[in-house]
Amino acid sequence: MRALNATLSTIGAGALALMSGIAAFAQDKQVGPTDGGWWLPDAATPVMEEVHFVHNLVMVIITAIVIFVFLLMAYILIRFRESKNPVPSKTSHNTLIEVIWTVVPVILLVIIAIPSMNLLYKQDRLPETEMTVKVVGNTWNWIYSYPDYEGVEEFISNPLDETQSREVGQPYLLATDAPLIVPINTRVKVLVTSVNNMHSWTVPAFGIKMDAVPGIINETWFEVYEEGTYFGQCSEICGIRHYKMPIEVKAVSKEEFAQFIASGGIPEDKLARLDGGAGVTAAND
Repeated sequence: MRALNATLSTIGAGALALMSGIAAFAQDKQVGPTDGGWWLPDAATPVMEEVHFVHNLVMVIITAIVIFVFLLMAYILIRFRESKNPVPSKTSHNTLIEVIWTVVPVILLVIIAIPSMNLLYKQDRLPETEMTVKVVGNTWNWIYSYPDYEGVEEFISNPLDETQSREVGQPYLLATDAPLIVPINTRVKVLVTSVNNMHSWTVPAFGIKMDAVPGIINETWFEVYEEGTYFGQCSEICGIRHYKMPIEVKAVSKEEFAQFIASGGIPEDKLARLDGGAGVTAAND
């Protein structure tokens, strides 16, 4: 799947540049938005790999159709222009062409529908998971907890302001003072809800966009392949400071995660390194 995705991605990227006329820029290997980035983020989970596959497949098909129609129209305009055809043909039907014109689109739709339905099923079906995290949308931050582990308090993940982001060397409006810590190669169930407005917990590299609705617990899942920090944002227009709800997920090794849980589940406090840092905030404080 990864090799096929890479092939389709390469073909699709070239196709997009050809269609839009935009010069192709190399996509840096990152786990969050980058300046000048224009393609999908790198896939960090099985679901996002499927998203890549379907997106690239559709992009290739659409590009082929656009090129075919463009060439066909150009041929018709040149071959059958008035100066070369003073007496127009009276042909109005061609059975073979009409059959092809009907059957080929149906075949293409089936080719697109099969992987699309598989993707929807994979996104919606909750597989057997190994651990659970609870995500609660608040105004204007996220509250994280680990229901499977006793003695681990829930904590608040606040956004960093512009100065703080610059001082810790992380992107403004994406970095937080306390990221959600998860182990790699582990199927994680995510319970998402809200205590006030409707929010949406969205991490593009995971292929996740799950609404956080007051009074309702939605479920989703992910399994991160590689260690790293993955950024996202609330993608619901939840209020005037909607942009102040960044999401930061730090994927670590299983051994490091075990140490994190053993130490009480207190995430790294970035602000503690800065003068006047308030420290990570427990949700019940």
